[in-house]
Amino acid sequence: QAESTSWCRSYLKAFAGGFLFAVPVTVTFLDRVAFVARVQGASMQPCLNPNGSQCPDVVLLNRWNVHSLDVKMPSIPFE
Repeated sequence: QAESTSWCRSYLKAFAGGFLFAVPVTVTFLDRVAFVARVQGASMQPCLNPNGSQCPDVVLLNRWNVHSLDVKMPSIPFE
């Protein structure tokens, strides 16, 4: 009984420590460095997503360059 409780506590302690480390690192990476996004719709056809929504492409969006350069609002085209 005591051995089972000890194993459970050490497992929970390791899980909590890993979780408390991994969540901020992952959030920071996705916010500042890069993240993965799906391309859907006709906005990028024919280069990306040539078959429409049947088979969406996956791209890596680089946020590092946007944060490291001084990008102003008129520099980004919007439709």
